[in-house]
Amino acid sequence: MYEHKSEPLISLKKFFNRVFFHLLAALAVIAISLGIGVIGYHLTEGLSWIDSLLNASMILGGMGPVDKIVTDGGKIFASLYALFSGIIFLVSVGIIIAPIAHRLLHNLHIDDKK
Repeated sequence: MYEHKSEPLISLKKFFNRVFFHLLAALAVIAISLGIGVIGYHLTEGLSWIDSLLNASMILGGMGPVDKIVTDGGKIFASLYALFSGIIFLVSVGIIIAPIAHRLLHNLHIDDKK
């Protein structure tokens, strides 16, 4: 996916395309994770779709649930979803930072052959 350290840096246009596709990948991961949360809250707590979206968004964003969780299934889901959301945050940041970190490290390893 990335160029080897013995290869030259890619052009800025290709680099920005790479960053753009990594942003899209991170957004896809977040959207899928949000969908899991919405469905989970809707099924375990019987919340409306919009309330499920609100609760899932708040947990995925690190803020915590809005509605009181009353069922045991809902509490278990909310606990697991909160842990899952923390991992998804780290994964998303990693996906976004990867091409930038690679370019920086690649640039530091280019030999000047003048």
